[in-house]
Amino acid sequence: MELKKQDLNVAIVGATGAVGGKILEKLVERQFPAKSIKMLASKRSAGSKIIVEGKNYIVEETVPESFEGIDIAFFSAGGSISQTFAHEAVKRGAIVIDNTSAFRMDADIPLVVPEVNADELNRHNGIIANPNCSTIQMVTALKAIKEKFGINRIIVSTYQAVSGAGAEAIEELSEQSLQMDSRTDIKAVLLPSASAEKHYPIAFNVIPQIDLFDESGYTLEELKMMNETKKIFADEKIAVAATCVRLPVVTGHSESVYIELNREDVSVEDIRSAIKTTPGVVIQDDPSSQLYPMPLYAEGKDEVFVGRIRKDPTQPTGFHMWIVSDNLLKGAALNSVQIAEELIK
Repeated sequence: MELKKQDLNVAIVGATGAVGGKILEKLVERQFPAKSIKMLASKRSAGSKIIVEGKNYIVEETVPESFEGIDIAFFSAGGSISQTFAHEAVKRGAIVIDNTSAFRMDADIPLVVPEVNADELNRHNGIIANPNCSTIQMVTALKAIKEKFGINRIIVSTYQAVSGAGAEAIEELSEQSLQMDSRTDIKAVLLPSASAEKHYPIAFNVIPQIDLFDESGYTLEELKMMNETKKIFADEKIAVAATCVRLPVVTGHSESVYIELNREDVSVEDIRSAIKTTPGVVIQDDPSSQLYPMPLYAEGKDEVFVGRIRKDPTQPTGFHMWIVSDNLLKGAALNSVQIAEELIK
């Protein structure tokens, strides 16, 4: 299935969500060749308006017929919605770019970060999966290092913003902060996971759980990072372990990443030089002037920022680094739009 048109009909499923809105903004900002953009959401949201650069977009209810005549459909409304409607969209001729975990580990569906494995788009059968937000920024930063020096092992600890749990989680953080100030009872209903048995406040707190645990003791978010990294790098032998943590930050995921290379003759400057070759990755690494990436300053920016690059003092092939990116942009909406741009090149 190829896109040969210059004026495309586009649909955004989950248009009223945090990521859906950012997809629309990026399509407009990057002047994507869309003849029309259809905004789709639940029946409850139908009729509402979304305004971007002075233009009104009316939200419609998502039904199978919504995808008649659609060329590209962005999905960001949860895995169950993708499972229900993605194949309906493909059946009607659309290419689906899915931002949920519904299809990521399906062997027949490419899992794509354009800077890392754009060639995978050549084998799509109508559905393309967008990786987990934390996985995207990590593999983007590590791509050139792996190609040039080889990576045997990755250990990552994430410090993830509440926007990764959706717009309601942002609202809950705000409400809890006010409740903390007024010393009223703290209401927690969403985090660490809406379906978890217990919920904890995120305001002024750190929660070492994102999504549910499985029998291994790892959370589903951690397993996503571990499995997706292997699939994107096409390397089942690479050792990956993750610990994913939720912080009271609105937007922007941070990661402490430790890697072990295949070689011992690599310097910090070699690592910096390799990273600089990847488009969209910015080095912010000057300890003498306290220059390093922070989520507050990455918000609203498209790039992946890397700093605190240093050699491990005990392992000759080991390096540490700090990676930050806006999880709603490169971690979700921007990566989805970049996939669409690759499809029509």
